[in-house]
Amino acid sequence: MKRSPLLTACVLLLLVGSASILASRIVIARAAQGKTYSAVDLIPHRHVGLLLGCPKRAGHGLFFRNRIDAAAELFAHGKVDTLIVSGDNHAHGYNEPEDMKNALLAKGIPADRIYPDYAGFRTLDSVVRAKEIFGQDSIIVISQRFHNQRAIFLAGHHGIDAIGFNAPDVELRYGYKTVCREQLAKVKAILDIYVLRKQPHFLGQKIAIGSS
Repeated sequence: MKRSPLLTACVLLLLVGSASILASRIVIARAAQGKTYSAVDLIPHRHVGLLLGCPKRAGHGLFFRNRIDAAAELFAHGKVDTLIVSGDNHAHGYNEPEDMKNALLAKGIPADRIYPDYAGFRTLDSVVRAKEIFGQDSIIVISQRFHNQRAIFLAGHHGIDAIGFNAPDVELRYGYKTVCREQLAKVKAILDIYVLRKQPHFLGQKIAIGSS
């Protein structure tokens, strides 16, 4: 039976896509090997933690809540002195950095230890801006493990010594959309580094950690 050109093209596209996802997962996992921690007593101290943003209601709010709890735990145990809260702020009424800052304030973290980054539109932007805007080349990234791995991969290619503190994962029934998007985000991260040479959407005036 003769296959149609359209069917052949679809099969090839599926194979290429699957191979790209698998290869990107392997490359990023290797880059982050031994650099993520789930126990607060095991992670080394770093002056600054980079808390990566997400929609406040993503996965019924569990991604957001778990990241806030992880950041607060690091701070309470003296593993970080200051937190950069980096996320999307592209639309009126949508402000990930302010949401994170308010949640951390409610946890008792002083306002002068929290630095919002309002131009963290993507993980790449958040990571690179931690160095280029906030002057940090050694950080703890705070997010779920799958996200930390990608951030560490990106950081390594921009001269940043990054380790990750893993917020608890979210049950698949609540977070399946995020998990699916992450597979494509890993492929995009590989393309951004090796092919497109992507840079943050915005840089701008430098902000010294420790200044008002």
